[in-house]
Amino acid sequence: MSKFMTAIEAVKLVKDNDVIAVSGNGGGIMEPNVLFEALEQRFLTEGEPKNVTLMHSAGIGDKQNGGISRFAHKGMIKRVIGGHWGWSPRMQQMANDNEIEAYNLPQGVIALLYREIAAKRVGVITQTGLKTFVDPRVSGGRLNAVTKENLVELITMDGREWLRYKTFDLNVALIRGSVGDEDGNISMEYEPAYLETFAIAQAVHNCGGKVICQVKYAARAGSLDPKQVKIPGILVDAVVVCPEQVQTIEGEFNPGLNGDVKIPSDSLQPMKLDQRKVIARRAAMELKKGNVINLGFGMPDGVARVAAEEGISDSVKMTIEQGIVGGIPAGGAIFGVAYNADAMIDGPSQFDFYSGHGLDMTCLGLAQADRQGNVNVSKFGSTIAGAGGFIDISQTAKKCVFCGTFTAGGLKTKIRDGRINILQEGAHKKFLKDVEHITFSGEYARENGQSVLYITERAVFEMTPEGLVLKEIAPGIDLEKDILAQMDFVPLMPKPPVLMDHRIFNEECMGLERIKETP
Repeated sequence: MSKFMTAIEAVKLVKDNDVIAVSGNGGGIMEPNVLFEALEQRFLTEGEPKNVTLMHSAGIGDKQNGGISRFAHKGMIKRVIGGHWGWSPRMQQMANDNEIEAYNLPQGVIALLYREIAAKRVGVITQTGLKTFVDPRVSGGRLNAVTKENLVELITMDGREWLRYKTFDLNVALIRGSVGDEDGNISMEYEPAYLETFAIAQAVHNCGGKVICQVKYAARAGSLDPKQVKIPGILVDAVVVCPEQVQTIEGEFNPGLNGDVKIPSDSLQPMKLDQRKVIARRAAMELKKGNVINLGFGMPDGVARVAAEEGISDSVKMTIEQGIVGGIPAGGAIFGVAYNADAMIDGPSQFDFYSGHGLDMTCLGLAQADRQGNVNVSKFGSTIAGAGGFIDISQTAKKCVFCGTFTAGGLKTKIRDGRINILQEGAHKKFLKDVEHITFSGEYARENGQSVLYITERAVFEMTPEGLVLKEIAPGIDLEKDILAQMDFVPLMPKPPVLMDHRIFNEECMGLERIKETP
């Protein structure tokens, strides 16, 4: 019998109290949006399903009514276990108002949990998350007062501390592919990433649940190339065809994102010389030839653009946690895909590589930092951004480069004549005595001998065993007024800080084609 169904028929498979695992990433990447819409409409018209639990590894949505916001209704959602929350302000508000149970676990841990659930193992046992907010000695990833159950356990093996992230049954998968056949086989040749769709499907199937997959095209049984099938039909219960499905929110299809064509690197628009480019340039100066690196969401994605401008993209291998290896990572809303990738692998396998210390360096965002070297990107005030893959990546990369402006909330700068001038200071300090949420643990990094830099548009700091050392300041910046007065602690200065490289603040390329070999 054919497994094709309409979206309305398919979402009737979802029952009250089900635990639903979904695929997707910001920018509409691999998001089964039609299934989300149909399920929301069913709840609004019929009042079902009620009290579901939602599990997702990455941020999914448009910061308005799309993505996981389709679940953000009283009575529909009971619990959310999410890796990244930033794309759904409505779900954040429900968590802040104690209307739902809310967890933030590392993206990689969630991706790997699907495999452990599928194999009926006891959980993900890892050091990822130790001494951060997901450590049960801190909050165990719980985000509000009504969230009581502990999903993370501290254990000791061979004299070392580990975290066990517990497994549990899943009832429904809402996932996406490109083409589905009558038997439920799913290919993904038009998608820009695979994420953890296979792992989700396998986990839900092995729990006796229902796997529902949205696709763009329908195919006759047996007509798909088996090398293209990423989810076999034995795992799939329903296939929903959506001819309007787009590759990302930026367009129906871009062959440069799924690997069908290689675009000229000089066709990418150069970054304008502003504070964002200054930070990206200084971070790019840390690259070494042959490095395998990861670039995070937000400010760090500018490093890829700078590398392309400087002609050094081929000298390093850039990766992103969604499973992309090589190429030039895309920025902005469609972060998570890349142009000219060398390989696309599944998300859990990428996190295996990261967890095993495969990365030479990572460039990640910086919302807050403190005197201990801790970094917060996950929760500040009422904003629940979520950690995403930050913890998985920052704790295992050999070198961490945190990138962000020195202050936040209205900062305005002007770069001219090789100098940077502060026209308007940001309303909020970012270098605090203590961060609100520990997403990166300075203590854990020091214990493991990690190399850590903090790069801003006006200063560069380095973590040392003694504390944060101010190493560099930008030309045009006053040490007392523009740096020390804008911090809640005094950094160490065993030597006077030197000036940041003057090339960073000039329009012409810096000449990074001569980057050094990896030692």
